[in-house]
Amino acid sequence: MPRPSVTEAETPYPEHLRDMVEEYLEGLTFSSSDHLELQEMAGTEGLVDAMRHSLLAGGKRIRPVLALATAESLGQRAEDLLPAAAAIELVHTYSLIHDDLPAMDDDDLRRGRPTCHVLFGEDTAILAGDALFAEAVQLVAEHQPGSAETRVGILREISRATGVAGMVGGQYLDLKDAGQESPDALRRVHALKTGRLMSCAVHCALVLARPEPAVDTALRRFARELGLLFQIVDDILDVEGSEEDLGKAVGADARQGKITYVSVHGIAEARRLAGEAHGRALACLSALPGPTGDLVDITDLTYLRQH
Repeated sequence: MPRPSVTEAETPYPEHLRDMVEEYLEGLTFSSSDHLELQEMAGTEGLVDAMRHSLLAGGKRIRPVLALATAESLGQRAEDLLPAAAAIELVHTYSLIHDDLPAMDDDDLRRGRPTCHVLFGEDTAILAGDALFAEAVQLVAEHQPGSAETRVGILREISRATGVAGMVGGQYLDLKDAGQESPDALRRVHALKTGRLMSCAVHCALVLARPEPAVDTALRRFARELGLLFQIVDDILDVEGSEEDLGKAVGADARQGKITYVSVHGIAEARRLAGEAHGRALACLSALPGPTGDLVDITDLTYLRQH
């Protein structure tokens, strides 16, 4: 169970992994080493600017950091999963760009900066999101260390987490208010919309490390609980958080009449559900043989964001 005396500010975070991710993302130019292709790309600089505006806006980078921390807990080098981890962040950024569009959540602020469509226009924002997904695939295909089987396995995890049975399907269900049918329906919506990509970070490490079945099962359960925890806390913060702390507008869910853990269960029950998910996630980690300190810190920080 959570340590009540520990605050978010006091909770350690794998900053060395975040720094590694930031440096790698900064180095992505979305260019080409082929001279002819480079000539043909002339004039696309504005698109790249839009992509980098959203990608380099900062944040905890929890998904790629989670991937790297999981890899290290399984005895792998973080560097050996860095391209895949970065690809997950590209996919996440593409989803944020599209979610912020007027046709979706209609948000003007993200990570303390104007959203992509506000600065570059809706047309360019849509294309920036599309391009980030394509570049994520290319990143894994061309730069992920390991065998062809490893690269295909990671691409399979990313595509499954993103498609109809993942993030995009969850966003569709959310837009259709599918979560209002029952508490279980709400859980299923967010298992797709938020949980799948969070789980993908862990699953990609499993593809690389190929641990024994018991470890694989425990980490998959952990990933599911962490994704649930993240969404519940996110819903709480939309009610009780501040724009200054979050870098985005708060209260949007209520204004748009969206179905959330708070609207269904109330703040007190949402907090209780978050505490239960936090406890289950830590219990999964306690069953693992490898070093899990960074994973515990990520879990604690995710939980304590609500305070």
